[in-house]
Amino acid sequence: MIPTLAGRVQTRLFVLATVGAVLTALLALVLPMSLRDAFVMLLAVAVVGVGWELLYHLLMQFRWDKDWPTLFGLVTAVPEGLLMWVLLDAGLVPGVGGPVPFWAFAVMFGVVWVGQWLFVNGPMRVLFVQWRLRGGRLL
Repeated sequence: MIPTLAGRVQTRLFVLATVGAVLTALLALVLPMSLRDAFVMLLAVAVVGVGWELLYHLLMQFRWDKDWPTLFGLVTAVPEGLLMWVLLDAGLVPGVGGPVPFWAFAVMFGVVWVGQWLFVNGPMRVLFVQWRLRGGRLL
């Protein structure tokens, strides 16, 4: 079943709030950033991610099956990560206490992104079978 726009948004927010939150908390212990800054960045990724879903939905309308191949879901990390870094570096993410080194941001964003992608394409398909039958909507 092809996820609906609402289903993709719900899935993104759910996975960021669960898998993303756990990975962010663990990474904040070893990266040169505060726990607060790490979670503010995670929240910013969630907010901006809803906008990305709208753009992806528009782009998918030009595909015959109205869906992305699974690999595209992984590769979308590149433009999303670059936009988030530009916003963060320009000081447009309110609540971040100070400058965050690029390498620390890249590690955090990359690990959280790959972690959520693996969860959605693996365990989530098994644990939430109904999620797949309702076009990706959780509720």
